[in-house]
Amino acid sequence: MENIVSTLIQLGQGFKFTFGIFGFTLIFSIPLGLLVSKGRMSKIFVVSLFFRVYISILRGTPLMLQLLLVYFGPYYLFGVNLGSIQVGPFNYRFLATIIAFSLNYAAYFAEIFRGGIQSMPKGQYEAATVLGFSKMQTYFKIIMPQVVKRVLPSVSNEIITLVKDTSLAQVLSVAEMFTAASAAASRQVSVVPFIVAGAFYYGMNLIIEALLNGVEKSMSYYS
Repeated sequence: MENIVSTLIQLGQGFKFTFGIFGFTLIFSIPLGLLVSKGRMSKIFVVSLFFRVYISILRGTPLMLQLLLVYFGPYYLFGVNLGSIQVGPFNYRFLATIIAFSLNYAAYFAEIFRGGIQSMPKGQYEAATVLGFSKMQTYFKIIMPQVVKRVLPSVSNEIITLVKDTSLAQVLSVAEMFTAASAAASRQVSVVPFIVAGAFYYGMNLIIEALLNGVEKSMSYYS
């Protein structure tokens, strides 16, 4: 019982970092993904090519490798040591984790958004023009609300995957929940900490899934 209580306390401390990685990644990756999707659809070939390559590389290489490159890259490539950087309570290990996760998930979100935007009929744009809407008004008041509804299931799937992927932050020794579980399991010589950690992840995903399902139902206008 003492081991379980101790494990819960340690995992609770690690959960703060897990939730921080999850929250900051969503805050940065969704807007960035939207910008990348627009760049990917640009009629300027060089711009479109740049974002195609970005998406291809970020989706085609392991997230763990990207974490290591973001953290160690500045030192090995440019001789710049960023390890001493501290922004509020966050050290560079945590910041590198957020940067790598945001860049990675932005690539996935970009393709989801691109698919949603390109699935809109041209008649929507033509009707908006006839009604006197500007391009900005058409995009934000007519196109994007419909795109959000269409891509929400795919975005929800990526968000749930993100919860599980936060465990990869252990490669940079970030004290998130899975790192805490590994330390507790090693110290106790027991698999119980991993089971408890699994329950934490599953519970978090259940809550997120319920929230996203609620949002999806609220957008089912014709059901």
